[in-house]
Parts: sequence; C-alpha cells; structure tokens
Amino acid sequence: MEKRFLNVHPDVLKLGVVSFLTDVSSESIFSVFSIFFTVVVGASASLLGLIEGFADFSASSLDYFAGWLSDKTGKRKNLALAGYGFSTLAKISLLLGTSAFFLAIFRIIERLGKSFRGPPRDAWLSAVADSSTRGYVFGLHKAFDKGGAILGPLIAYFLLLYLGQSESTFRLIFTIAVVGAVAAVVVLSFMKDRPGISHERENIFKAWGTLSNGFKLFLIPAGIFSLAYFSFGFLLLKAYLVGFAVKDVVLLYALFNISFVIFSVPIGKLGDWIGRKYIIIFGYLSYIIMSLGFIFAKEKWEIIILFLLFGIFYTIDEAQGKAFISDIETDRRATAIGMYNFVVGLIYLPASVIAGALWVFNPAYAFIFAAIVAFIAMSVFIFLQPRILQK
Repeated sequence: MEKRFLNVHPDVLKLGVVSFLTDVSSESIFSVFSIFFTVVVGASASLLGLIEGFADFSASSLDYFAGWLSDKTGKRKNLALAGYGFSTLAKISLLLGTSAFFLAIFRIIERLGKSFRGPPRDAWLSAVADSSTRGYVFGLHKAFDKGGAILGPLIAYFLLLYLGQSESTFRLIFTIAVVGAVAAVVVLSFMKDRPGISHERENIFKAWGTLSNGFKLFLIPAGIFSLAYFSFGFLLLKAYLVGFAVKDVVLLYALFNISFVIFSVPIGKLGDWIGRKYIIIFGYLSYIIMSLGFIFAKEKWEIIILFLLFGIFYTIDEAQGKAFISDIETDRRATAIGMYNFVVGLIYLPASVIAGALWVFNPAYAFIFAAIVAFIAMSVFIFLQPRILQK
C-alpha cells in the first residue's frame, strides 16, 4: 500500500504538481494575452475572437484521438508527456517574435499540446480514485492546477507594476513561462506509468460504438452549452472597458483562479455526497447568472463578484464534468473524455466567432446570447438526466 497524503493516491499529488507548474507557465501568458494582443500589438477584438475560437478548437481537436490511443495501448504517461512537451515547444516560439501572426500561431499550437495530454492524464486520475472520492480527487487536482493559475498572473502583475507595460516586460513574462513549462515536463518524466487495460484491436472509427448510451446522451446538453461559451479574454476586455488598468486586469485573472481553488475541493466533496447531477445543473445556472451580470455591470465591485462567480462555474465545468463522465463511462474513460473534449471544442470555434462578432456591435449582445443558450442546455440536461444515469 502506497503512503497517502490528503487521503489520495500519490499520483494525484504528483500530477497536481505537474499541472501547477504548467499553469504557472500558461496563465502568466494568458492573463495578459488578450490585452497584449489588442492593446499593445493593435489587433482587433473580432480577430481575437477568431483566434480564440481556433485555440479552443485546437485545445480539443486531438482529444478523441489521444483518448482512443490511450485506451487502445493502455499507456498514460508517454502520451501525457508528449502533450506537455508539445505545449512547451510552442511557448518557446514566443521568444522568436510577438507579432499578431506569431501570437496567433502560438495560441493555436500550444492548445494542441493541451488537447493531447488531457484524456490520458484524466484517465490516469480516474484509475487511482474510487467512485466515492472521484469528485474530491478531480477537485483536488484542479485546485493544484489553478494554484499555478494564481501564481502565474501574479508574476505577470508584479513585473508589469515594477517594470512597466513595455514589450520587453511582456517578453520577460514569456521567458519565465518557458522555464515553468520545462520544469513540469521534468517532473512528469520521473513518474511511473499507471497503464490501463489495452484494447489492441479497437478501431478508432468504431470506438464510438463502445461508449455507453448515457455518455452519448450527456453530449447533447454539453454540446448545446458549448455554443454559449466565449473566451475568457472577452471577460478581461469587459473589465478593461469598465475601467480596470491592464495590470489590474491581470489581478482579476488571479482572483478568478483563487475562487476556483477555494471552491474546487468543497464542490467536489459536495458532488460525492449529493450526486454530481445537481452540481452540473448548478454549473449551468451559475453561468447564466454570470452572463446576465456582465450585461449590467458598470462598477468595479460588480466585476469582481462576477469573476468570483466565474471561478465557481469553471471548477464545476473543468473538474466535476470529468468526474461525471467517469461515473457514467466506467470502461473506456480516456476515449469518453477525449470525445467529450473534441465535441465541445469543435463547437467552441463558432461560439467564439459568434461572441466576437456580437461584441463588435455591442458587448451586451454576446452575454445575452450566452445566457439564452446556457438556459436551453440546462433545460435539456434536466430532461435527459434520468436516461443519462440509467444503468
């Protein structure tokens, strides 16, 4: 029996450290990306929406393939390591140039690495957690993950505060991000693999047929909701329009991640206790409230509250959604998580493009559209959930 800390398998903590370092790296970049892209580089909000849409699609475009490959071979570590390594190489490309073209290429390619590493890592987590603690395990892992997402923006904030908002400061932020990404790859490379059961004869095109009916039904409301999702960059732009300075916008990003970390474990335990279906419904509801709030927010304190609420929504979407899938798909979890990420990511592309187009006319239109679509998705989930959970 391996020694446990925080009542979880040691691999949960090790993978948490990997995610922590990766998010220190990634979020120090992403916390300033939308402002740097539109304000410093001078690109338009509509172009940001297009790039963010492609980035969101890239972040899930390889998920199904990676999940299928992981279940087919039973391998977890090597595939996750390849994904983390690919993202690290993309970040190194930022040191070569910071034009709109280089930034767009970085944003899209870096997300491809995220896409490839996610399903095998999440299946790894599922394998070392039983159903009674799965929400807690995913919540704890995401707390590590977003802990790095707190430190990353804070690094960016203090560099901007003391060195000024010059291009050289942004380049220093990008350099520090590369160091964090490399450290994450080093930690993962020393971990022992936890292979799953291989399905060597399984064809990628036939793997869909092996997934449960409950999972397939869950994809319907999940897909609808994905159309309501807009890039986090638009929330940062809204804060900028309300009156937050660039460095303060970075702090808002850290605040969102603090909210995520604070609520991640309690919400995970609550889902283990009352049932994850109620947590999923609450996630939809919190997104609707947040979207409506951004329509009317005029004061800085209102923006702060909405960023806290977004952190609560995001911990449900990121952690408890994966735990819910692991509950209803017990055999081919990497394939299921990969398919889920691929489907929602495919829809993220038009979602961000729509949000960017609506933003050009009036930012409120983007939030109204998101609230309406999220309400439809929540209604469909409530209607279908008895069949989703039917064994």
